[in-house]
Amino acid sequence: MKHLNIALWGVLPYVVLVLFVAGVIWRYRYDRFGLTTRSTQLHESRLLRVGGPLFHFGLLFVIAGHLVGLLVPERFTEAVHVTEPMYQLNALVVSGLAGLASVAGLAVLLWRRLRVRAVRRATGRSDRVLYPVLATVLLAGLIATLLGPSGHYDYRLGVSVWFRSLLELEPDVGAMAAAPFVFQAHTLLGMALFALWPFSRLVHAFAAPVTYLARPYIVYRSRGGALPR
Repeated sequence: MKHLNIALWGVLPYVVLVLFVAGVIWRYRYDRFGLTTRSTQLHESRLLRVGGPLFHFGLLFVIAGHLVGLLVPERFTEAVHVTEPMYQLNALVVSGLAGLASVAGLAVLLWRRLRVRAVRRATGRSDRVLYPVLATVLLAGLIATLLGPSGHYDYRLGVSVWFRSLLELEPDVGAMAAAPFVFQAHTLLGMALFALWPFSRLVHAFAAPVTYLARPYIVYRSRGGALPR
């Protein structure tokens, strides 16, 4: 069991990280024009208009909540006078609502993919692997969030400590090995999701038009009009 814990919580995260980075670089070099969602909006857009924003905005808040929960130590929130009950309530409300939104949005998108024949036929083999993993990750995270305040386990003293120890290149295997099963399952499924990321439609996240917000204005001139001085 000791060797298994070392492999899962001390070695596997770095293997997944290498696979993730190498996969993204490979995809960018050899499939640059494939960094898209392979949109099927032309076939059906009503359900997409509901499920798309729910899933994407919910997922953004979920990611933000993970970053705060994993990277911000408990002593910092205590120093800024955020009590543990206040933190738990905020995590339950914000993370719970974000998790519910992302799960509901994904459910709508999956129903659309199953219901509309043209969209279903556009589903690739990587999608058939990705969607069950993504759905299970979200459900496990939602369960862990909803059960957290009612349980006796504080993930900030366990999972968060393990995650920060990975960044220090000194994995605290024991901190993760002592976590409840739902947190371990959520973490393993999350690593599986990141391993699949570069080889699925999720890679389109790296093609988001962020630079569009800072692009210069386009100057339009009417035909035959005087040129601006």
